[in-house]
Amino acid sequence: MEGEETSPNVLSLPFVEELYAAYLAEPAAVSERWRAFFERLPPGDPFRRDPRLGPSFRARSVFRPGAAPGGDGATSGSEVAALQDRVDRLVRAYRVRGHLVANLDPLGRPRPEQVELDPHYYGFTDADLHRTFSTSTIHGVRRMRLDRILDLLRATYCRSIGVQFMHIDSLPVKDWLTRRMEGSQNRLVLTKEEQLRILRRLTDAVIFEEFLHRKFLGAKSFSLEGAESLIPLLDLAIEKAGEQDVEEIVIGMAHRGRLNVLRNILGKTPREIFREFDDRDPERHLGGGDVKYHKGWNSDWTTAEGKRIHLSLCFNPSHLGFVNPAALGRLRAKQDRMGDRERRRGLAILIHGDAAFAGEGITQETLNLSRLPAYTTGGTIHVVLNNQIGFTTPPEEARSTTYATDVAKMLQIPIFHVNGEDPEAVAQVVRLALDFRHAYGRDVVIDMYAYRRHGHNEGDEPSFTQPLLTRAIRARKSTRQGYLEHLLRLNEVTREEADEIAERHREMLEAELRAARSSAYVHGDEARRERIWDGYFGGPESAAEEVDTRVPAARLSELLLATTRLPEGFHLHPKIGRLFRAREEMAAGKRPLDWAAAEALAIATLAVEGTPVRMTGQDTARGTFSHRHAVLHDTEDGRVHCPLANLAPDQAPVLIANSPLSEAGVLGFEYGYSLDGPDGLVVWEAQFGDFVNAAQVILDQFVTSAEDKWRWFSGLVMLLPHGFEGMGPEHSSARLERFLQLAAEDNIQVVNLTTPAQFFHCLRRQMRRRWRKPLVVMSPKSLLRHPRAVSPLGDLAGGGFARILPDGGPGGEPGGVRRILLCSGKIYYELEREREERERRDVAILRVEQLYPLPEEVLAGALEPYRPGTPAFWVQEEPENMGAWPYLKARFCPELPGRFPFRGIHREASASPATGSASSHAAEQRVLLDTAFEGSGEGR
Repeated sequence: MEGEETSPNVLSLPFVEELYAAYLAEPAAVSERWRAFFERLPPGDPFRRDPRLGPSFRARSVFRPGAAPGGDGATSGSEVAALQDRVDRLVRAYRVRGHLVANLDPLGRPRPEQVELDPHYYGFTDADLHRTFSTSTIHGVRRMRLDRILDLLRATYCRSIGVQFMHIDSLPVKDWLTRRMEGSQNRLVLTKEEQLRILRRLTDAVIFEEFLHRKFLGAKSFSLEGAESLIPLLDLAIEKAGEQDVEEIVIGMAHRGRLNVLRNILGKTPREIFREFDDRDPERHLGGGDVKYHKGWNSDWTTAEGKRIHLSLCFNPSHLGFVNPAALGRLRAKQDRMGDRERRRGLAILIHGDAAFAGEGITQETLNLSRLPAYTTGGTIHVVLNNQIGFTTPPEEARSTTYATDVAKMLQIPIFHVNGEDPEAVAQVVRLALDFRHAYGRDVVIDMYAYRRHGHNEGDEPSFTQPLLTRAIRARKSTRQGYLEHLLRLNEVTREEADEIAERHREMLEAELRAARSSAYVHGDEARRERIWDGYFGGPESAAEEVDTRVPAARLSELLLATTRLPEGFHLHPKIGRLFRAREEMAAGKRPLDWAAAEALAIATLAVEGTPVRMTGQDTARGTFSHRHAVLHDTEDGRVHCPLANLAPDQAPVLIANSPLSEAGVLGFEYGYSLDGPDGLVVWEAQFGDFVNAAQVILDQFVTSAEDKWRWFSGLVMLLPHGFEGMGPEHSSARLERFLQLAAEDNIQVVNLTTPAQFFHCLRRQMRRRWRKPLVVMSPKSLLRHPRAVSPLGDLAGGGFARILPDGGPGGEPGGVRRILLCSGKIYYELEREREERERRDVAILRVEQLYPLPEEVLAGALEPYRPGTPAFWVQEEPENMGAWPYLKARFCPELPGRFPFRGIHREASASPATGSASSHAAEQRVLLDTAFEGSGEGR
């Protein structure tokens, strides 16, 4: 072969393999010396054992000087493989551990050495650094000297970017990442215009913060100083997303840097922000509103290529991280509305703090949603704004992991750590992250190391607890200044050009401040609701229109039958088959409807009328109590079928899906979905009502208060199984009292229903009214199969939702009633049975189906038939300090609308909702019922 006598010092395995392939085809094709070399290979040598090894052998083999013909002799193939194996182990070590020595900290604090990154650890000598090895594991290069290999690996993994990606199981995914990173040595080559864009964005960020500190001395702003590279990061991410045809971006973030993002990314005018600092309009926010660094915004961004992207920054309370699932829910709703089934046209960017990312459990709950079919959004860009401190707590006291981001290793995704003072490294990471997300539809984490120039806020003194860190930070120049000096050294910009950029920005901010303080200032729309909310409203329930929720009986029968239709050849579980046969009888009017049938009809009627339905929760597809069976499983081949999603070709989409065993994350997601889906029924169901306890932050900070704080509406429905049935403290109460404590200004609706027809009309009313408020349903357990908790088909075809159901039992004339019992939910049926057994025609039982809002005139109207002065009692299963009684007592005692003495009948006050003994439960229930019917004035 031509050139086969190449010097042994530059031999590599690919060259030898070519010779060997030629030798196998025709021994005379190679020189006599090479022929002799191949013939001398030992019988067990890999080459002789399997000549097809080729590329796989190339990946771990090398010929050393002297091994080739004409040297001192041949080294065996096995020895060659061992030497190459050391090179490959070194390459792998840099990919696995290079991030541990990367220059990530802008403050330059030393990092521990990693012995596995030292070539001497593998037995290499200094002389070996000049030897040539196979580099087929490094994309695009076939062979290279060892010192050059080390240069490439250090440049790729140990400069301003450190990458964790070797935990990913998929070899093609890892190959994609190594090819992109090692091929460029993890560095972008930026044009002058790109560099100037980064400089301008850094200038925007720095000058804005400096202006705030100078003009509003001591005011809290939760400055971005020390992490200003967030602004060019977001700028570059949005531009890159535009290249990938993204049309919607939803951003979730905490308060640090929010004002800067509002101004420099979302485009909120400085005058609006300055007006909030001056706080000149207290009358606009009496009893409501929120601080300026919690507010959201939306706007349109036009990219350099002229593409329009809609940006939505979510409102956020101080509970760090809890906005994240809500942001993802908003994006999923936008994607569904666009018909974006591939999850390509929308992107979520979540900006975390390092302490919150590691410390808040909501982080794990949110990450866990990323690949679940009912929750995926096609990959989220997570940006950790790593200040390397949480309030006053350093990392060594805040987490047990090396990085704040280590929880993200639960996913098959890369984690990019980057020095925030190297904006060009930030740019490389942003582009790589967006490309990875676009290629694989997975999350990506960017951990941007920075620092906090001030304390937790501008009034805080950080040197109390971090004196050395604070001293080091105060001695540092800004990221903008450092990058400017870099560009000056490269002659890419002049000092005069940079100063002009800064001065123009200062002049603009001065003009905006004058406008903010002008008497002619005109307020904008603070709520900034999306256009899809046009026509929907909040406020008091008195403003809500009455709607017709009836559906013709024939149509109901048709749809109920449709819920029992199966695909051809579908093998239904026999027990579910019996339930479906019963449902067919319900459709024919031969038996009344149970709870599941009424729910199915509510969903079915809404869907065929064009209302999308999304219902998720814990075991929701079947139902915790095996009552729903909305998603069927073929007993032979396992395929699934959802009848409610297949009622008619032109129906609206219906999704009924199980959620992970998560409350805060999933409820937050569904709440977010409701914010961008006002025209759809969005339902979250807890396995048991008390499970909602684990989502209290979502309830307090979003569901019940968002309208008051941010003027944002939601029609979210929560189904919380509730009722005392001897199942113990944790499976009895959905904590009704907490919702009623949070209820004010008609902010939510709370119902505890007693009939399937009421549930049907309640769900339909939720969608048919344009009034949007969260709906909390104390949903039943035993009533799902209670023989009396049924409704004839006619009750769905006629009537409507009743806030209070009048006495429907065998009571006498209202004038003869000597005792009025008011209740809600399951206890009604026990009271009704007790009244029958005692033949107490002098006792009336009224069901308060809607506990909130409960207008006094509605209650007065329900009591109108009875004589003034008749004692009235609220009867509940819960202890005295729980349930509806504390709310009703505070609001109505001592007399219901001034005419009926009012007391409560309940269990004794208790620290725990219920007993763990079924026998004790039965005894307590007996006392309740006896108290309700004995005497004329008991209760408290």
